Amino acid sequence: MRKRIPVGRAHDTLAMCLLWALLVLLAVPATAAERPRVLVMGDSLSAAYGIEREAGWVSLLAQRLEGKAEVINASISGETSGGGAARLPELLRQHAPQIVLLELGGNDGLRGLPPGQLRTNLAGMIEASQAAGAEVLLLGIDIPPNYGPAYRDAFTAVFHRLAERHGVPLVPFLLQGVALEEALMQADGLHPTAEAQPVMLDNVWPALAPLLRARGIELAARQD
Repeated sequence: MRKRIPVGRAHDTLAMCLLWALLVLLAVPATAAERPRVLVMGDSLSAAYGIEREAGWVSLLAQRLEGKAEVINASISGETSGGGAARLPELLRQHAPQIVLLELGGNDGLRGLPPGQLRTNLAGMIEASQAAGAEVLLLGIDIPPNYGPAYRDAFTAVFHRLAERHGVPLVPFLLQGVALEEALMQADGLHPTAEAQPVMLDNVWPALAPLLRARGIELAARQD
């Protein structure tokens, strides 16, 4: 004769099974939701101008992270700091990033816009990102010397002063090791080639890696 399970014990067993099933179902979306999001706000240097988008340094960053963080590339070729400042609030609301990379200013410089305007726009973007709970990494850029030493010095000083004032890490020059290498620049002399993109990522990585670690992303030692 088959042994009967007491009704109370059967209810307890069923309740326990349902509880475990619920915990499993909740764990999957929670893991996805907790994956840090990295928002890149840049211009053509981050939008992979003139090359395949998959070859750009932002795409290479996503590959290096191997799905441990979601990389959102909101870069637009020709973007100025004013355009980025106008777009950022909606992007922060939509994506709620934990890390924001600001790579803007090159087009401001090429158009001869006032450095004070660049400073105001970038400061507003840093403050808005921080208010939204995101860490900020500032990616600096330089302009050709033919714009004159006074303007050039005022332009590059913006990035250093903002980093110091707001306590954010700075990559002084995104195109370090690229800009003066003819083989790594496209024919226009302004945009890097596909071969230059790993160098750009390596310029960004030392400043970005600590921010990723702080968000719980375990990184291989070979990538430091």
